[in-house]
Amino acid sequence: MILAIIPVRYASSRFPGKPLALIHGKPMIQRVHEQAMKCVSLNKVIVATDDERIEAAVNEFGGEVIITSSEHQSGTERCAEVISKVSGHFSVVINIQGDEPFVFPEQVELLCSCFQNQSTQIATLIKRITRNDELFNPNVVKVVRAENGDALYFSRSSIPHHRDVFADYWVNMGIYYRHLGIYGYRKEVLEAIVKLPMNELEKAESLEQLRWLTNGFRIQTAITDLETISIDTAEDLQRAEKFHHEK
Repeated sequence: MILAIIPVRYASSRFPGKPLALIHGKPMIQRVHEQAMKCVSLNKVIVATDDERIEAAVNEFGGEVIITSSEHQSGTERCAEVISKVSGHFSVVINIQGDEPFVFPEQVELLCSCFQNQSTQIATLIKRITRNDELFNPNVVKVVRAENGDALYFSRSSIPHHRDVFADYWVNMGIYYRHLGIYGYRKEVLEAIVKLPMNELEKAESLEQLRWLTNGFRIQTAITDLETISIDTAEDLQRAEKFHHEK
């Protein structure tokens, strides 16, 4: 069975209270939850938070919520606490970002489908980069993948580097992908990766998935063509309102 967890926290340096921000009259966390509930492959959806205000909001719209520690450094750690508490025999955990109110059910289904392959340990989504402002933006995480779809490396830099091509033309080369922050894990793999110590590559790039790769875990990637909007700032919320109106 597959469990989806939406890890969210109230505190945010750039946008405090973000999960409760209203998008056309609904809290953002409710919109994420509603999108997740449309996925037929999911057997259960749980919101994981460390804040009673978010807990109250989830209860109000009828979702299931679990209070977790405020000491977690990542959504992955929050997911691991939930899987240790929840009843039921779940073999796969899907980590859906709480700041993705327009995540497509098809994207979650695509991620779930990666686990039809029994060798898949961790899976995530990527999308083709088509604009230079994405390619050279350090806030957009790039990924290089192997022929079999496994991730080779994640970076905030523009990788791979085309030595003999002017940088403005790199985006036309067709091999650049950005990482979308939605993960799936086998239960036993999730339990293992949260016990790993932070390493130098993770510290350098501030990307937790590098900890997993350098410890020998494989991350399968699946390509999506669907575009969503993640909410990191109040300005993003304004874009989200416009995006919702145009959908």
